[in-house]
This record gives sequence, structure tokens and C-alpha cells, in this order.
Amino acid sequence: MTRNTLFCRIFAVGLALASVGCNSLIDMKPINEISDAGFWQTPDQFKLAANEFYTYLRTFNAILDDNPHSDRRADFLFVSGGNAFSNGSNTIPLTDGNWNYSRIRAVNYLLDKAVTYPKPADIKVFVAEAKFFRAYLYFDLLQLYGEVPIVDKLLSTESPELQAPRNSREQVVDFILNDLEAAIADLPLESAIGAGDKGRVSKGAAQAFLGRVTLFEGTWQKFRGNATRANILLDKSIAASNTVIVSNEYQLFAPAALGDSAQKYLFILENQQSNPANLTKAANREYILSNRYDFASRQIRMNITHSTLNNIYWVTKKFADMYLCQDGLPIGKSPLFQGYNTTTSEFINRDNRMRYNLMLDGKYHWDNENPGARTTWRGDAADIASSRGRHNAATGSGYGNQKWATERRLNDNEEGYDYPIIRLAEVYLNYAEAVFERNGAISDADLDKSLNLVRNRVNKTMPKLSNALVSSNGLDMRTEIRRERNIELYFEGFRVDDLKRWKTAEIELPMPLEGITWAGTAFETRWAGIKAQVINGVYRLESNRRWVEKNYLLPVPSQQIQLNPNLTQNPGW
Repeated sequence: MTRNTLFCRIFAVGLALASVGCNSLIDMKPINEISDAGFWQTPDQFKLAANEFYTYLRTFNAILDDNPHSDRRADFLFVSGGNAFSNGSNTIPLTDGNWNYSRIRAVNYLLDKAVTYPKPADIKVFVAEAKFFRAYLYFDLLQLYGEVPIVDKLLSTESPELQAPRNSREQVVDFILNDLEAAIADLPLESAIGAGDKGRVSKGAAQAFLGRVTLFEGTWQKFRGNATRANILLDKSIAASNTVIVSNEYQLFAPAALGDSAQKYLFILENQQSNPANLTKAANREYILSNRYDFASRQIRMNITHSTLNNIYWVTKKFADMYLCQDGLPIGKSPLFQGYNTTTSEFINRDNRMRYNLMLDGKYHWDNENPGARTTWRGDAADIASSRGRHNAATGSGYGNQKWATERRLNDNEEGYDYPIIRLAEVYLNYAEAVFERNGAISDADLDKSLNLVRNRVNKTMPKLSNALVSSNGLDMRTEIRRERNIELYFEGFRVDDLKRWKTAEIELPMPLEGITWAGTAFETRWAGIKAQVINGVYRLESNRRWVEKNYLLPVPSQQIQLNPNLTQNPGW
């Protein structure tokens, strides 16, 4: 089976694909509208029905639009006009597409049909996929609303469950864990998935997701005073993430041919030449589960590059200051930090991820324009001639983003790189955090098998994070573990959820959002037009932000409570 055929089989349900050759699937109804006559008779039909669930995976919309997990709802990115969820001014909506049980019904429909299938062993993988996706959907509801109704069977318009109250948070979490553990038992290892089925959920994906869920809820409980429950969940997180790590089924994307630039090109990897080494997606074993796109058969169909390249998403000073210096120390402690005097001095001697995530003033840059796209990727005369010119930092916040922006020549909306749902770097970071939060400490050996692999991927000479480095420099281990997470998973939809589970949103989100240091720097003359917006020497992007306890959960849409008064509203709303 070709790669394009795989895309057709997995994504045709509910999607309009640009490619041809998928006609038998394009007209297929959603799973809960399938006529039972003649269906659910073979394993292939269960597989075909399960394909719909892959359309439920997050897409680039999740991070680029104003969606619940987008970084624009936190404090590392600012979009002009501000964000009601970031500054705590959101209100109760009448309806909310995130309170959505139609997908859960679709999963339950397959599971219901599986009960009477005469050869359950033949369809157990697709049943396992269904349980994974039900857990995936319920985890999203948990993160947004906390307590929600559990529906584990098909309902009719007369079902009493339609008027049931919300299940407790503990019940929802246990329901998710039970589904994931059942799925893990029957899902195949990544190495056992055939070429024609690559992209389907593996055992490792379910284990990694279990590690994510239990870390989220374990820390949520810990920082709200429930140590007993927290420890049970953190133990599960450690075990699940460790199983993925020791399986050796995945590896960090760090090809020698790309060197430090692997940090940039991982996120814009296509099968057409999109990087200096001409590597294709086959070189990427870091993505454990991804929403898969392809230039030839399933383009992203969002203007990714022009949106993300120094344009809509303004990076804040808080995030820029978070990058360590090459001696492994924060800028406030490192003698290597060169200050803010010039427009590029703060980039000197810093974590290499800084210059691959952000843009440097005066440096040549490329995008998907013609001219403007790269030709040789060697930085030679021909390459420079095709560039968009030198970057001008006197725009936006002064910190320009380049993550997710291609350098390959293509038309707008035609990007075809994959969106990572789970990648190995996150698993390493989940493991390190879970160990520390469970035990109040972490050994150097555990750091070396997890977090330091991420830290040193493109920082070969930076000292590892260690207990000696922390103690001898007056650092805090929790802060450093969180720093690595913030840097590595930047702009991937984690920050706002992390602030909520750590219960630090009430501290971090009311802080003003700021851009570059202006007073006493080259920007003072270079960018005189922002003088009125400079407060305490720094470019102020947004003031008067707030965050109160009720903002940790979204309000239940008022229409849902009108339909079922037993739901009740979240506290404070």
C-alpha cells in the first residue's frame, strides 16, 4: 500500500481531500449514521469505521486559532487585541463546540457493534483504537470542564442518562485510565505496524498518552492538596512513560547532517526537499502519534508560514528570557549573558533552540515565496539571493517567531508537514517531571535517561541538568524541569494547560505581557515609535490582566444546563 493510499483510507471519512483515488470513502457517512444492513460484518468494515476517529486528532487549528489549548491563551505568545481566556475576561457562552458528545457517541457506536461480533479476536485492534480515542476525547473534556457526564453506551432520546448529573473528577479520570489500559493490552507495537498502516495508534502511543494524562491529573491533585491521589497517578505516569522510553521504539530527531538545525527542520519536514540534508519524513522516528499531512494528498490548507513567521504571533519577553545560557545557567546568573544593548546581543551564548524558534535581527530569512524560498540551503550567494532579505526586529513584540514556518517554495496553504500529537521529547519531559513531583527529588541517572537527552539534542556542550549544577548555583530543580518543558514544547499547545495543573496561572497570567527591552538599547533609536508604550524600560503589550480561581475551568455552556439542570455550573461562574 502506498503512503497516499494510507492517507485516503485514514482521513477520507469526514474530510474533503485534494487527491483522487479515494472515492469509495469520500461518500461514507459518519459512523453513527451508517446503516447496519450489510455493515459490521468483517474486520475491514470495523477498520474502515475506526478511520473516522483519526479525524478527531488535533490539527494546526488547535494552536493557531483561538482554541482551548492554544498558546495564545497563555503568556508566551500575544496576538494583537489580546485574548479573553488569557486575561481572564471570558464569560459564560450560550453554546460551546468543545462540549461535544457526538464524537463520543460515534466511538460508543463501534464498541456497541463489537459486542456481538462473532470473532472478537479479529477486531480487537479496532476496539482498542476506539477505546484510545474515547479516552482522548474525555481527557479533553476533563482539561476544559473538570467534572463531566460519563457516557459509555449508546443513548436514545428517552435515556435517563440525558438528565444525569456530572460524574466526579475522580470517576472521569478513572474512566479514561481504564480505557487506555484496555487499549494498551491489544494495540500493536510501532515496529509491528505494517507500512500500509503507519500512522495508526500504537501501543507506545497509548502508553505515552497514559503518561500525559496521569502527569496532568497527578500534578493537578498535588497542587490542590490531595497527595494520596496524586502519588497514585504519578506512579502510573512514571511507569507508563518509562515503558515507552525503554521500548526503544522511538528516537529523538537528531540527524548528524542537520546538526543543531534539527530543532528547526523537525517541525517542517516534508517529503519534498524542505531542509539542507534533503531528509524526508521517513527520518523522523520522534513522532509517536501525529496528524499526518502530505503535499501530494492532504495539505494542511491553512496559511501556516505567513501566519507564524514574524507575523500574527508575537513572542513575549518572558519566554525569550527563559532560554538558558550555554553554561546551563539562567540569564540572571550566567556571566555569558550579553545583555540587551544591541538588537541581537541577548541571543549570544544562549540555548541553540532560541535561534531556531525565534528570528535574529539582520539575519537572512526565507519563507515559501518565490523569490524568498531557499535554493541550496547552504547560505551561499544563490541562497541569499533567493531570501526575503534581512529580518527587521522592529515589528510585533520585537521577538519574531519562526517555528512552523517552511523555507520550501510552495503556494500559501499547501504545507504538508505533520502535526505532532505525541512526540518522544514530551515523554522524556513527562518522565522527569513525574519522578520529581512524586519523590520531591530526581537522580542524575533519571535526568540523563530523559530530560538531558532533550536538552542536549542541539546543545552538545551545555552542561547537563544535575543535582550538583542546581545546588552549586542556587537553582531550583522544579523550575529547571519546567523550564525545559516550556522551551521544548513551545507553541505546541501545552503552556496554558501546564499553568492550570501547576496552579500557577493565578500568578503568571495576571502579569503584564511585554516585548523587547527598549530603554538604553539600540531599539530606543531604531524603534522610536513605540516610546508611548514603554513602561519601566520595556515595551508593554498588554496591561490590566487578571486571573481568578474560576478561570481554571471553562464554564458549562448555559444551553446545556437549560437542557439538563442536573449538570450544574462550575464553581465561581
